[in-house]
Amino acid sequence: MAEPQKSWEHRLSKPTDSLAVDFVESLSFDKRLYKYDIVGSIAHAEMLCEQKLLTKDESKQIKDALVEISHQIAEGKLKLDKTCEDIHMAIEAALIAKTGDAGKKLHTGRSRNDQVTTDMRLWMRDEIEIIQTKIALLQKAFVKLAEKYVNDIMPAYTHLQRAQPVSIAAYLLSFVEQLNRDRLRLKNCRLLLNVSPLGSGAIAGSSLPLDRKFTCKQLGFSDITYNTIDSVSDRDFCAEFIFDCCLIAAHLSKVAEDWIIFSTTEFDFIRIDDAFCTSSSMMPQKRNPDNLELIRGKTGSIYGSLMAILTILKGQPSGYNRDLQEDKRHVFNASDTIEACVDMACAIVENTIFNMGKISAGLDKGFLDATALAEYLVKKGMPFRTAHGIVGSLVAQCEKEGKTLADITIEQFKKYSGLIENDVYQCLDSKNVAASYVTAASPSPLQAAEQINYWKKQFAER
Repeated sequence: MAEPQKSWEHRLSKPTDSLAVDFVESLSFDKRLYKYDIVGSIAHAEMLCEQKLLTKDESKQIKDALVEISHQIAEGKLKLDKTCEDIHMAIEAALIAKTGDAGKKLHTGRSRNDQVTTDMRLWMRDEIEIIQTKIALLQKAFVKLAEKYVNDIMPAYTHLQRAQPVSIAAYLLSFVEQLNRDRLRLKNCRLLLNVSPLGSGAIAGSSLPLDRKFTCKQLGFSDITYNTIDSVSDRDFCAEFIFDCCLIAAHLSKVAEDWIIFSTTEFDFIRIDDAFCTSSSMMPQKRNPDNLELIRGKTGSIYGSLMAILTILKGQPSGYNRDLQEDKRHVFNASDTIEACVDMACAIVENTIFNMGKISAGLDKGFLDATALAEYLVKKGMPFRTAHGIVGSLVAQCEKEGKTLADITIEQFKKYSGLIENDVYQCLDSKNVAASYVTAASPSPLQAAEQINYWKKQFAER
């Protein structure tokens, strides 16, 4: 086979230097777009045929050859030459080799500028659905784990200090809520990117009678873009997609941070299955939550991709610039990394148990019922700030004496307020407190059970 020709080589008086060939190529990382490039090319060919710019026979030759090329790439039977620069020119070179002049007509009215952004939008539509599916599996894993611990209580933390008692199920469902926002953000991203730039050409469309609405419909886009200058340079959707990946990573990192702490000997709240831990090359006793640590660490890589894409976009003049070739490195990195992290998080959640013996044994520590005692006084008619001060003084006294609030006698209570009666003990103790929450979506066992049913219904309706 003859060496592939570059689409622009006749303009230059010298062949491209080998150093430049290596520097400008993107085939090594954009070849994953091949399916989308072929789908877009088939739609473009069909449109050219409708507009009498291709004959039906030429259109059929192109379509049949592109389908064959797709199979050959998938099976690893087609060698893609990096001198073609990118997947678009590599496929075109293979097409011309198969069809001759018919293949040479495919690029009529089309530029790599509108071609690549079309491919990226097609790829990203599918990728978003893949990530959404993985998020749904992780949400379901959290809900399934939550079902096991509806009536079990743990401390909730603010400032990493014990705050109030909550149902473990409610704690786990907090991550389901976060992941749902991630899913909705991706849905919105897909909605915004689902417009077709194909037919915008290099920057100014074409003097040929291209039917952009035709290719838009063929490719399943909701509409066309309405300014060809912007169409070829718009990478807002790439930045937004990476940002969405960043927030998913942030939420996974929060889970990782919690569970790394909870799995320490000092906490001993959870046990992650050995299959998702490692040990030490030197210390034989170690069970390290390395996969959680890597989820936390890989979050930084995704953040780096966001900063990279924003930096690429910030300094460009209007129209297409070759800088945009680099968008794919960062989009693909964010996508690949978040997929791997969601998969790993799901596996860990499915294989983790809570150590209720250890958690229950320590529930009396930290005065988790202090806020409930203040609210008890509010129910008796005391202003909250006054109640807050009284309970704060009681806690300080208990700390000195090594007592819990439930250890205080009714006589001692009355020294602080005559409003306190024997029924005060019903609002003390972590389980009583957790059961007393009445605010909508609060972490009581009863409401956690309702939230589990809510999420199951949501999953069923998707």
